[in-house]
Amino acid sequence: MPENVIYNRLPVLRAERGLSRQEFAKALSINYQTVGYLERGEYNPSLELAFRISEFFDLPIEAIFSRKPFRPLSEEIYQQVKPSVNFEEKKHEAL
Repeated sequence: MPENVIYNRLPVLRAERGLSRQEFAKALSINYQTVGYLERGEYNPSLELAFRISEFFDLPIEAIFSRKPFRPLSEEIYQQVKPSVNFEEKKHEAL
C-alpha cells in the first residue's frame, strides 16, 4: 500500500450496525462506490468526510482511522481484559 494510506475500520463498523454500503453512503450523502474505495484503502477521506463519519458512528476519529494498520479488535479486547483476568487469578492463588 502507498505511504499515505489511511487505514480504517469502516467495514467492521458498518457490519456491526447492519448497514449496506448503499445505506451508509446515503446517510453520508456520498456515492456508495466511495464507501468501497474508502474501505479498501484506495481513497483517503477528506478531513470533512472523516468528521462526518466520526459523527455518524459517534466515535472519535482515531477509533475509525489510523496511519498504521489496526490490530484485530479481538486482540485489543483481549489485551484490555487480560490484566483483570491476571489479577483475579493471582487473587485466587493467594487464598
